[in-house]
Amino acid sequence: MIVLVLVFITALAIVIMATPSLIKVAKLKKLIDEPDHRKIHHRPIPTIGGIIIFAATLFSFALWYKSEIQNYTQNLVEFKMIISTSLILFFVGIKDDIVGTAPVKKLVAHLIVGLMLVLIGNIRISGLHGLFGVYEIPYWASIFLSLFTYIVVVNAFNLIDGVDGLASSIGLLVCVSFGIWFMLANNYIFASLAFALSGALFGFLFFNFSPARIFMGDSGSLVIGLIICILAIKLIEYPTLNLNGAMIYLSKPVFVMATLIYPLMDTLRVTIIRLSKGQSPLHADRNHIHHKLIDLGHSHRSTVFFILGFNLIMICLSMFSNFIHNDTVSLMIIAITALAFVGMIYIQKSPGKTVAETIARKAIKKSEIIEN
Repeated sequence: MIVLVLVFITALAIVIMATPSLIKVAKLKKLIDEPDHRKIHHRPIPTIGGIIIFAATLFSFALWYKSEIQNYTQNLVEFKMIISTSLILFFVGIKDDIVGTAPVKKLVAHLIVGLMLVLIGNIRISGLHGLFGVYEIPYWASIFLSLFTYIVVVNAFNLIDGVDGLASSIGLLVCVSFGIWFMLANNYIFASLAFALSGALFGFLFFNFSPARIFMGDSGSLVIGLIICILAIKLIEYPTLNLNGAMIYLSKPVFVMATLIYPLMDTLRVTIIRLSKGQSPLHADRNHIHHKLIDLGHSHRSTVFFILGFNLIMICLSMFSNFIHNDTVSLMIIAITALAFVGMIYIQKSPGKTVAETIARKAIKKSEIIEN
């Protein structure tokens, strides 16, 4: 238990101490994100915060890493995969943050990383463990499902990084949830990885929460997505025989789906919208739910708190898989999320609800007060 506290504090301290200097360097070297018509920030902001998230997480995890003797070989393979794959994505992300990277090259990097995890690290989904009546699946299907899961999860965190503190906050919630689960399951290796990233993200929020002083960029969101994907797959595949108490009856796939519900559903939603318009799924736009909430007049902070609250409710709902059939809980989570997203679209289309109109109304009221 003390190791998890040390992992968290180490990563937190590194980020808090190093980020101010990183901000200064980024401004001096013009490594900043300029505002434009699509973005919702109005001033140049450094966009290489992923450097410190990456460094703090891996340093803290490696510093306090302790392999289990009985699973030494597998632990070593997984440790090498975490370090090597995160290095690949970090450099892909930092290049994209500074000079840009072609989507095809990023896709190739994702495929390489995914294949390394699945084929070399054997970090893959072998089945759905009874969800929707599916248990084991063929090896070839396991490879494709694992690759698909990896690409979706990593890009989901990249896509939700559009509001000050949103990706950091959701990443923190997910990592704390996974970290507590692994701690209760007595797997302190992956609990350490989760709490290392939690500490880094918590420290980063001091500088990334609205008004943001620095963005994480792709170098941060890609690494966060990678680590969370590894944690999610290892949680789903964790042997039930090694669990005890109520954890035995908690559906692991349902818990993971509920924990990742916002980034997954928002990514699915914008992908469907873009494809329906004949656009590439990678086409940047303002169709994300966080954009819709901003257009409704919400601040960055209230938007983050709203989404965090929703995600937390879904995690709590997944706990009912102890008492209700797993399929029922899964469908409930999906249905509630879909209804919430549709409801926000409907509200956003109603008159007098956009940011521009809110500002206009305030300006009119102000002029009326001055005239009176």
